[in-house]
Amino acid sequence: MPSTSVGKYNYYFRNFAKLIPIRVHFYMDSQDLQRLKNKYDIIGNDAALNRALETAITIAPTDLTVLVTGESGVGKENIPKIIHQNSSRKTGKYFAVNCGAIPEGTIDSELFGHEKGAFTGAIETRKGYFQEANGGTLFLDEIAELPLPSQAKLLRVLQSGEFIKVGSAKVEKTDVRVIAATNTDLLHAVGQGKFRADLYYRLNTIEIRMPALRERKEDIYLFFRKFSSDFSEKYGMGKVNLTNDAIDLLINYRWPGNIRQLKNVAETVTALESERLTPVSGRCEVNAATLSQYMPKEEVNLLPAVSTENNGGSMSGSDKEMLIKAILDLKRDVEALKAKVNDLTVLPPHTEEPDDQDPNGPNLGNEIRKVVDIKPEVPDEPEEDQKGLSIQDFKKNSIIKALKKHDGNRTKAAKEVGIAERTLYRYLKKYNLD
Repeated sequence: MPSTSVGKYNYYFRNFAKLIPIRVHFYMDSQDLQRLKNKYDIIGNDAALNRALETAITIAPTDLTVLVTGESGVGKENIPKIIHQNSSRKTGKYFAVNCGAIPEGTIDSELFGHEKGAFTGAIETRKGYFQEANGGTLFLDEIAELPLPSQAKLLRVLQSGEFIKVGSAKVEKTDVRVIAATNTDLLHAVGQGKFRADLYYRLNTIEIRMPALRERKEDIYLFFRKFSSDFSEKYGMGKVNLTNDAIDLLINYRWPGNIRQLKNVAETVTALESERLTPVSGRCEVNAATLSQYMPKEEVNLLPAVSTENNGGSMSGSDKEMLIKAILDLKRDVEALKAKVNDLTVLPPHTEEPDDQDPNGPNLGNEIRKVVDIKPEVPDEPEEDQKGLSIQDFKKNSIIKALKKHDGNRTKAAKEVGIAERTLYRYLKKYNLD
């Protein structure tokens, strides 16, 4: 029987997996846990982080499909590596595929391969990741970006290990463990019809959630010191120390970009402030006022923060992104509507009224103007004084002027005022202009 603690866990899991519920949680002692963190360069002592790492070690010996969740920049990519390298597949290949970075038209070819001549540019037969990773592990990052047709093919591989190359009719087999990751709410995507429900439940056999950086306040300063120290050593710069007020500012910031964003700030502060060394310590002291100049301003704070969770009244990053996108889409729609209304005349130019439109009916352009309160641009007033005329008189005069301009040519006159020729005939009859 293996002597190491992790080895014992794996041994017992392999031999008694059928007797142990899937959600069982093995406890790793602090030394084993710290060795694991050192091996994968993981920083922090947060309980949620430790739980995620322990779960990864627990299920590594199995072939269970794993879904890693968490916001962008929290370090989800470490979990698949830990699982693969502590599994019986560690001698097999490991591939990490970003589903959001592959064009929709080529994603099937990348995952499942293609035959020669299957499409333009397919000059030779090519293996896909599922074939290349046979006997190993495939990490599918940003799984929510996978197109629906590709989701159906992925589901088939997960259920039966079968796939078909693009341009082929031959069913092939593979033995691959799939680990997926996402920074979006897949269940919400299922409700919107953007993600298959059966695939979601197939992927979500085991879920490992990586906590956001703002949930790990005690780890934030540790990250800053690590990133700052590594940067100063790499480029021969002075060490940076934060004052107590700067540390408070650091740990109370929301860090929507999580660890990736904090690393950028730490390296920027070190690069630009490290020359101002104190004579005694040989280190640079950075206070809150100085640090605040490098902290990204969160424009989303201008938006109302609505949340049902007990997180200080702030929304999650994904919720804010969705809200901002909705507002931007609404703004674009309003701008497009304004542009169309600004182009309207009393009789809209270059548009045809429906044949069954009643000349006496409501004017859509006028109704829209009432809603958005925008004055339309109208063509220059006729030579006659039109200031006291009704809309009906203005229509009539516009038609008369157009007919005079084109010597009675009704086709050209209709085009001039922006209506269909059949509609012009109705107006002529209505205004007794025959």
